[in-house]
Amino acid sequence: MRSRIAICFGGLAVVCLAPVAAAQIGDIPRTPSGRPDLSGTYDVATLTPMQRPTELGEKMFLTEEEAAAIEAGEAAALASIFNYDPAVNTEASDPNRGAPPVGGDGSSGAAGNVGGYNTVYFDRGSAAFQIDGQWRTSILIDPTNGRYPPRTEERIAAQRAAAAARSGGGGRPRQNDGTAYWLEAGLDAPGPLDNMEQRGFAERCLIGFGSTAGPPMLSVLYNNHKRIVQGEDTIMIQIEMNHDARIIRMNAEHDPPEIRKWLGDSIGHWEGDTLVVETTNFRDRPSFTQGSRNMTVTERFRMESADKLIYSFTVEDPTVWTAPFTGEYAWPRSDNKVFEYACHEANYSFGGIMRGARLLEAEFRGEELEGVPNPTR
Repeated sequence: MRSRIAICFGGLAVVCLAPVAAAQIGDIPRTPSGRPDLSGTYDVATLTPMQRPTELGEKMFLTEEEAAAIEAGEAAALASIFNYDPAVNTEASDPNRGAPPVGGDGSSGAAGNVGGYNTVYFDRGSAAFQIDGQWRTSILIDPTNGRYPPRTEERIAAQRAAAAARSGGGGRPRQNDGTAYWLEAGLDAPGPLDNMEQRGFAERCLIGFGSTAGPPMLSVLYNNHKRIVQGEDTIMIQIEMNHDARIIRMNAEHDPPEIRKWLGDSIGHWEGDTLVVETTNFRDRPSFTQGSRNMTVTERFRMESADKLIYSFTVEDPTVWTAPFTGEYAWPRSDNKVFEYACHEANYSFGGIMRGARLLEAEFRGEELEGVPNPTR
Protein backbone atom coordinates (compact mmCIF):
# COMPACT_ATOMS: atom_id res chain seq x y z
CA MET A 1 0.00 0.00 0.00
CA ARG A 2 1.08 3.53 -0.58
CA SER A 3 2.50 5.89 1.98
CA ARG A 4 1.62 9.56 2.02
CA ILE A 5 2.43 11.30 -1.22
CA ALA A 6 3.59 14.89 -1.43
CA ILE A 7 3.14 16.35 -4.89
CA CYS A 8 3.93 19.78 -6.27
CA PHE A 9 0.77 21.66 -7.36
CA GLY A 10 2.19 24.24 -9.71
CA GLY A 11 3.09 23.58 -13.32
CA LEU A 12 6.67 22.74 -14.16
CA ALA A 13 8.64 25.51 -15.74
CA VAL A 14 9.77 25.06 -19.33
CA VAL A 15 13.46 24.22 -19.20
CA CYS A 16 16.10 23.14 -21.62
CA LEU A 17 16.51 19.41 -22.09
CA ALA A 18 20.11 19.12 -21.00
CA PRO A 19 20.87 16.45 -18.38
CA VAL A 20 21.75 19.09 -15.80
CA ALA A 21 18.36 20.78 -16.20
CA ALA A 22 16.60 17.41 -15.95
CA ALA A 23 18.34 16.75 -12.65
CA GLN A 24 17.09 20.08 -11.32
CA ILE A 25 13.48 19.01 -11.75
CA GLY A 26 13.75 15.63 -10.13
CA ASP A 27 15.41 13.43 -12.73
CA ILE A 28 12.23 12.98 -14.71
CA PRO A 29 12.92 10.32 -17.37
CA ARG A 30 12.74 11.57 -20.93
CA THR A 31 12.32 10.07 -24.36
CA PRO A 32 15.01 10.52 -27.05
CA SER A 33 13.01 13.49 -28.37
CA GLY A 34 13.15 15.15 -24.94
CA ARG A 35 9.55 14.63 -23.85
CA PRO A 36 8.81 13.40 -20.33
CA ASP A 37 8.64 9.61 -20.46
CA LEU A 38 5.31 8.63 -18.87
CA SER A 39 5.80 4.94 -19.62
CA GLY A 40 5.29 2.65 -16.66
CA THR A 41 2.69 1.27 -14.29
CA TYR A 42 0.77 3.37 -11.78
CA ASP A 43 -1.41 2.31 -8.83
CA VAL A 44 -4.14 4.95 -8.54
CA ALA A 45 -6.10 3.48 -5.60
CA THR A 46 -7.11 6.17 -3.10
CA LEU A 47 -9.57 6.60 -0.24
CA THR A 48 -10.15 10.22 -1.22
CA PRO A 49 -13.70 10.42 -2.62
CA MET A 50 -14.65 11.88 -5.97
CA GLN A 51 -17.06 14.33 -4.32
CA ARG A 52 -16.43 16.15 -1.05
CA PRO A 53 -18.75 15.29 1.83
CA THR A 54 -21.36 18.05 2.03
CA GLU A 55 -20.63 18.75 5.69
CA LEU A 56 -17.12 19.92 4.71
CA GLY A 57 -18.45 22.72 2.50
CA GLU A 58 -15.57 24.44 0.72
CA LYS A 59 -12.93 22.91 2.97
CA MET A 60 -10.37 21.67 0.45
CA PHE A 61 -7.75 20.26 2.81
CA LEU A 62 -7.60 17.80 5.70
CA THR A 63 -5.41 18.17 8.75
CA GLU A 64 -2.75 15.57 9.44
CA GLU A 65 -4.95 14.20 12.21
CA GLU A 66 -7.99 13.94 9.94
CA ALA A 67 -5.99 12.18 7.24
CA ALA A 68 -4.61 9.73 9.80
CA ALA A 69 -8.14 9.06 11.03
CA ILE A 70 -9.26 8.14 7.50
CA GLU A 71 -6.39 5.68 7.18
CA ALA A 72 -7.09 4.15 10.60
CA GLY A 73 -10.81 4.05 9.90
CA GLU A 74 -10.33 2.01 6.74
CA ALA A 75 -8.24 -0.55 8.58
CA ALA A 76 -10.82 -0.73 11.35
CA ALA A 77 -13.67 -1.12 8.87
CA LEU A 78 -11.96 -4.02 7.17
CA ALA A 79 -11.40 -5.69 10.50
CA SER A 80 -14.88 -5.16 11.95
CA ILE A 81 -17.24 -5.24 8.99
CA PHE A 82 -15.52 -7.89 6.91
CA ASN A 83 -13.69 -9.81 9.66
CA TYR A 84 -10.49 -9.08 7.78
CA ASP A 85 -7.05 -9.30 9.34
CA PRO A 86 -4.18 -8.12 7.10
CA ALA A 87 -1.78 -10.22 9.15
CA VAL A 88 -3.45 -13.47 8.15
CA ASN A 89 -5.28 -12.70 4.91
CA THR A 90 -2.80 -14.78 2.92
CA GLU A 91 -3.46 -17.94 4.91
CA ALA A 92 -5.39 -20.76 3.26
CA SER A 93 -9.13 -20.87 3.90
CA ASP A 94 -10.43 -23.55 6.22
CA PRO A 95 -11.63 -26.40 3.96
CA ASN A 96 -14.16 -27.40 6.62
CA ARG A 97 -15.75 -23.99 7.00
CA GLY A 98 -19.50 -23.69 6.67
CA ALA A 99 -21.52 -22.06 3.92
CA PRO A 100 -21.66 -18.25 3.80
CA PRO A 101 -24.80 -16.54 5.13
CA VAL A 102 -27.83 -16.68 2.89
CA GLY A 103 -27.91 -13.54 0.76
CA GLY A 104 -24.36 -12.50 1.64
CA ASP A 105 -22.78 -11.33 4.87
CA GLY A 106 -25.01 -8.26 5.14
CA SER A 107 -22.24 -5.69 4.78
CA SER A 108 -22.33 -2.86 2.30
CA GLY A 109 -20.81 -3.35 -1.13
CA ALA A 110 -20.14 -6.47 -3.18
CA ALA A 111 -19.31 -8.73 -0.21
CA GLY A 112 -22.72 -8.20 1.30
CA ASN A 113 -24.70 -9.45 -1.68
CA VAL A 114 -25.33 -12.76 -3.39
CA GLY A 115 -22.24 -13.73 -5.36
CA GLY A 116 -20.03 -11.30 -3.45
CA TYR A 117 -16.46 -12.08 -2.51
CA ASN A 118 -14.29 -11.23 0.44
CA THR A 119 -11.96 -8.30 0.90
CA VAL A 120 -8.80 -10.12 -0.09
CA TYR A 121 -9.80 -9.05 -3.60
CA PHE A 122 -10.49 -5.42 -2.68
CA ASP A 123 -7.85 -2.73 -3.14
CA ARG A 124 -9.47 0.67 -2.98
CA GLY A 125 -6.45 2.16 -1.26
CA SER A 126 -5.28 2.55 2.30
CA ALA A 127 -5.07 6.34 2.61
CA ALA A 128 -6.05 9.68 1.13
CA PHE A 129 -3.65 11.48 -1.21
CA GLN A 130 -1.66 14.68 -1.00
CA ILE A 131 -0.96 17.42 -3.52
CA ASP A 132 1.48 20.18 -2.71
CA GLY A 133 1.99 18.61 0.71
CA GLN A 134 -1.68 18.98 1.66
CA TRP A 135 -4.28 16.27 2.12
CA ARG A 136 -7.25 16.70 -0.21
CA THR A 137 -10.86 16.24 0.86
CA SER A 138 -12.03 15.28 -2.65
CA ILE A 139 -10.81 14.63 -6.15
CA LEU A 140 -13.11 17.35 -7.50
CA ILE A 141 -11.69 20.82 -6.97
CA ASP A 142 -13.98 22.94 -9.16
CA PRO A 143 -16.74 23.85 -8.25
CA THR A 144 -15.22 25.01 -4.99
CA ASN A 145 -17.59 22.83 -2.95
CA GLY A 146 -15.91 19.78 -4.46
CA ARG A 147 -19.14 18.40 -5.89
CA TYR A 148 -20.72 17.99 -9.31
CA PRO A 149 -22.47 21.08 -10.67
CA PRO A 150 -26.27 20.98 -10.79
CA ARG A 151 -27.77 18.87 -13.56
CA THR A 152 -29.81 20.46 -16.33
CA GLU A 153 -33.58 20.22 -16.21
CA GLU A 154 -33.50 18.15 -19.40
CA ARG A 155 -31.13 15.63 -17.79
CA ILE A 156 -33.27 15.35 -14.66
CA ALA A 157 -36.37 14.70 -16.75
CA ALA A 158 -34.57 12.08 -18.87
CA GLN A 159 -33.30 10.24 -15.81
CA ARG A 160 -36.77 10.17 -14.27
CA ALA A 161 -38.20 8.79 -17.51
CA ALA A 162 -35.50 6.13 -17.65
CA ALA A 163 -36.15 5.12 -14.05
CA ALA A 164 -39.87 4.81 -14.78
CA ALA A 165 -39.12 2.65 -17.83
CA ARG A 166 -36.89 0.35 -15.79
CA SER A 167 -39.62 -0.09 -13.22
CA GLY A 168 -42.18 -1.05 -15.86
CA GLY A 169 -44.03 2.16 -15.20
CA GLY A 170 -44.67 1.29 -11.59
CA GLY A 171 -42.23 3.85 -10.23
CA ARG A 172 -40.53 1.37 -7.92
CA PRO A 173 -36.79 1.41 -7.34
CA ARG A 174 -34.60 -0.68 -9.59
CA GLN A 175 -33.90 -3.64 -7.34
CA ASN A 176 -34.33 -7.38 -7.19
CA ASP A 177 -37.02 -8.10 -4.60
CA GLY A 178 -37.82 -11.59 -5.88
CA THR A 179 -40.91 -10.59 -7.85
CA ALA A 180 -41.67 -9.55 -11.42
CA TYR A 181 -42.72 -6.11 -10.14
CA TRP A 182 -42.55 -4.60 -13.62
CA LEU A 183 -45.67 -6.58 -14.58
CA GLU A 184 -47.71 -4.50 -12.16
CA ALA A 185 -48.03 -2.07 -15.07
CA GLY A 186 -49.53 -4.86 -17.21
CA LEU A 187 -49.02 -8.57 -17.72
CA ASP A 188 -47.01 -7.90 -20.89
CA ALA A 189 -45.28 -4.71 -19.70
CA PRO A 190 -41.57 -4.34 -20.53
CA GLY A 191 -39.11 -4.80 -17.69
CA PRO A 192 -35.42 -4.42 -16.83
CA LEU A 193 -34.66 -8.10 -17.54
CA ASP A 194 -36.27 -8.58 -20.94
CA ASN A 195 -32.96 -9.20 -22.68
CA MET A 196 -29.24 -9.23 -21.91
CA GLU A 197 -28.45 -6.05 -23.84
CA GLN A 198 -30.41 -4.04 -21.28
CA ARG A 199 -27.77 -4.78 -18.68
CA GLY A 200 -24.84 -2.41 -18.19
CA PHE A 201 -21.64 -2.68 -20.20
CA ALA A 202 -19.60 -3.42 -17.07
CA GLU A 203 -22.03 -6.13 -15.98
CA ARG A 204 -21.61 -7.66 -19.43
CA CYS A 205 -17.80 -7.48 -19.09
CA LEU A 206 -17.45 -5.15 -22.05
CA ILE A 207 -15.81 -2.27 -20.16
CA GLY A 208 -14.77 -1.75 -16.55
CA PHE A 209 -17.14 -0.30 -13.97
CA GLY A 210 -16.81 3.02 -12.19
CA SER A 211 -15.12 4.84 -15.10
CA THR A 212 -11.85 3.05 -14.38
CA ALA A 213 -10.99 3.46 -18.09
CA GLY A 214 -12.89 6.72 -18.37
CA PRO A 215 -12.22 9.28 -19.36
CA PRO A 216 -12.02 10.61 -16.74
CA MET A 217 -10.08 7.63 -15.36
CA LEU A 218 -11.01 7.09 -11.72
CA SER A 219 -10.06 4.93 -8.76
CA VAL A 220 -12.48 2.07 -8.05
CA LEU A 221 -12.88 -0.90 -5.70
CA TYR A 222 -10.00 -3.00 -7.05
CA ASN A 223 -7.67 -3.54 -10.04
CA ASN A 224 -6.52 0.08 -9.98
CA HIS A 225 -3.32 -0.33 -11.98
CA LYS A 226 -2.89 1.63 -15.19
CA ARG A 227 0.01 1.07 -17.56
CA ILE A 228 1.20 3.74 -19.98
CA VAL A 229 3.16 2.81 -23.10
CA GLN A 230 4.42 5.96 -24.82
CA GLY A 231 5.46 6.40 -28.42
CA GLU A 232 6.07 9.54 -30.44
CA ASP A 233 2.84 9.30 -32.44
CA THR A 234 0.69 7.10 -30.19
CA ILE A 235 0.27 6.64 -26.44
CA MET A 236 -1.56 3.62 -25.02
CA ILE A 237 -3.04 3.41 -21.52
CA GLN A 238 -3.84 -0.15 -20.48
CA ILE A 239 -6.46 -0.43 -17.75
CA GLU A 240 -6.12 -3.44 -15.47
CA MET A 241 -9.85 -4.02 -15.24
CA ASN A 242 -11.54 -5.60 -18.27
CA HIS A 243 -8.41 -5.25 -20.41
CA ASP A 244 -9.53 -1.82 -21.65
CA ALA A 245 -6.90 -0.03 -23.71
CA ARG A 246 -7.12 3.67 -24.51
CA ILE A 247 -5.33 4.69 -27.70
CA ILE A 248 -4.27 8.34 -27.81
CA ARG A 249 -3.32 9.64 -31.26
CA MET A 250 -0.86 12.51 -31.02
CA ASN A 251 -1.30 15.75 -32.99
CA ALA A 252 -4.23 14.28 -34.92
CA GLU A 253 -7.77 15.25 -35.80
CA HIS A 254 -10.85 13.73 -34.19
CA ASP A 255 -12.75 11.06 -36.07
CA PRO A 256 -15.95 12.15 -37.85
CA PRO A 257 -18.82 12.65 -35.38
CA GLU A 258 -20.71 9.58 -36.60
CA ILE A 259 -17.89 7.32 -35.30
CA ARG A 260 -18.68 6.72 -31.63
CA LYS A 261 -16.71 4.70 -29.06
CA TRP A 262 -17.25 3.52 -25.48
CA LEU A 263 -14.05 5.29 -24.36
CA GLY A 264 -14.41 8.12 -26.85
CA ASP A 265 -11.89 9.35 -29.42
CA SER A 266 -8.71 10.67 -27.75
CA ILE A 267 -6.17 12.95 -29.38
CA GLY A 268 -3.16 14.41 -27.59
CA HIS A 269 -0.53 17.12 -27.77
CA TRP A 270 2.22 18.46 -25.54
CA GLU A 271 2.10 21.80 -23.75
CA GLY A 272 5.63 22.05 -22.43
CA ASP A 273 6.10 19.01 -20.19
CA THR A 274 2.38 18.35 -19.81
CA LEU A 275 0.53 15.83 -21.98
CA VAL A 276 -2.91 17.22 -22.84
CA VAL A 277 -5.57 14.80 -24.14
CA GLU A 278 -8.98 15.80 -25.49
CA THR A 279 -11.65 13.13 -25.85
CA THR A 280 -14.95 13.40 -27.73
CA ASN A 281 -17.15 11.08 -29.84
CA PHE A 282 -18.60 9.09 -26.96
CA ARG A 283 -21.41 6.57 -27.28
CA ASP A 284 -24.80 7.28 -25.75
CA ARG A 285 -23.67 5.33 -22.63
CA PRO A 286 -20.00 6.21 -22.07
CA SER A 287 -17.71 4.60 -19.51
CA PHE A 288 -18.26 7.66 -17.31
CA THR A 289 -21.96 6.93 -17.02
CA GLN A 290 -22.91 10.30 -15.54
CA GLY A 291 -22.07 11.89 -18.90
CA SER A 292 -23.54 11.54 -22.39
CA ARG A 293 -22.50 11.36 -26.02
CA ASN A 294 -22.07 15.16 -25.95
CA MET A 295 -19.31 15.07 -23.34
CA THR A 296 -15.83 16.51 -23.88
CA VAL A 297 -13.10 15.48 -21.43
CA THR A 298 -9.74 17.28 -21.29
CA GLU A 299 -7.04 15.44 -19.33
CA ARG A 300 -3.57 16.54 -18.28
CA PHE A 301 -0.69 14.26 -17.32
CA ARG A 302 2.30 15.85 -15.59
CA MET A 303 5.26 14.15 -13.93
CA GLU A 304 6.20 15.84 -10.66
CA SER A 305 9.11 13.45 -10.28
CA ALA A 306 10.29 10.17 -11.67
CA ASP A 307 7.86 8.35 -9.37
CA LYS A 308 4.84 10.65 -9.24
CA LEU A 309 2.32 11.73 -11.85
CA ILE A 310 -0.47 14.25 -11.37
CA TYR A 311 -3.59 13.44 -13.36
CA SER A 312 -6.21 16.15 -13.84
CA PHE A 313 -9.37 16.31 -15.91
CA THR A 314 -12.08 18.75 -16.90
CA VAL A 315 -15.49 17.50 -18.02
CA GLU A 316 -17.85 19.60 -20.14
CA ASP A 317 -21.32 18.45 -21.12
CA PRO A 318 -23.91 21.24 -21.31
CA THR A 319 -26.67 18.68 -21.90
CA VAL A 320 -26.02 17.10 -18.47
CA TRP A 321 -24.47 19.73 -16.17
CA THR A 322 -25.00 23.47 -15.90
CA ALA A 323 -21.23 24.07 -15.74
CA PRO A 324 -17.95 22.23 -16.34
CA PHE A 325 -16.10 20.58 -13.44
CA THR A 326 -12.46 19.72 -12.74
CA GLY A 327 -10.71 17.12 -10.63
CA GLU A 328 -7.18 15.97 -9.97
CA TYR A 329 -5.36 13.30 -7.99
CA ALA A 330 -1.98 11.61 -7.66
CA TRP A 331 -0.82 8.54 -9.57
CA PRO A 332 2.23 7.00 -7.85
CA ARG A 333 4.37 4.61 -9.86
CA SER A 334 4.18 0.95 -8.94
CA ASP A 335 6.53 -2.01 -9.35
CA ASN A 336 3.50 -4.26 -9.75
CA LYS A 337 2.45 -5.64 -13.11
CA VAL A 338 -0.92 -5.40 -14.80
CA PHE A 339 -2.52 -8.84 -14.65
CA GLU A 340 -5.34 -10.21 -16.76
CA TYR A 341 -8.75 -9.36 -15.37
CA ALA A 342 -10.77 -12.52 -15.97
CA CYS A 343 -14.20 -11.01 -16.40
CA HIS A 344 -16.23 -13.35 -18.57
CA GLU A 345 -17.42 -12.06 -21.91
CA ALA A 346 -20.70 -13.80 -22.76
CA ASN A 347 -21.12 -13.93 -18.98
CA TYR A 348 -22.45 -17.35 -17.99
CA SER A 349 -24.62 -15.85 -15.27
CA PHE A 350 -26.87 -14.22 -17.84
CA GLY A 351 -28.50 -17.52 -18.72
CA GLY A 352 -29.62 -17.82 -15.11
CA ILE A 353 -30.68 -14.17 -14.96
CA MET A 354 -32.90 -14.49 -18.02
CA ARG A 355 -34.37 -17.84 -16.95
CA GLY A 356 -35.01 -16.51 -13.45
CA ALA A 357 -36.86 -13.47 -14.82
CA ARG A 358 -39.08 -15.69 -16.97
CA LEU A 359 -39.93 -17.81 -13.93
CA LEU A 360 -40.80 -14.73 -11.90
CA GLU A 361 -43.04 -13.50 -14.70
CA ALA A 362 -44.77 -16.87 -14.96
CA GLU A 363 -45.37 -16.87 -11.22
CA PHE A 364 -46.75 -13.31 -11.34
CA ARG A 365 -49.18 -14.28 -14.11
CA GLY A 366 -50.25 -17.41 -12.25
CA GLU A 367 -48.84 -19.71 -14.92
CA GLU A 368 -47.26 -23.08 -14.31
CA LEU A 369 -43.57 -22.76 -13.48
CA GLU A 370 -42.60 -25.96 -15.24
CA GLY A 371 -41.79 -26.10 -18.90
CA VAL A 372 -40.85 -22.45 -19.30
CA PRO A 373 -38.77 -22.22 -22.50
CA ASN A 374 -35.19 -21.03 -22.24
CA PRO A 375 -35.21 -17.54 -23.84
CA THR A 376 -31.44 -17.62 -24.40
CA ARG A 377 -31.64 -20.42 -26.98
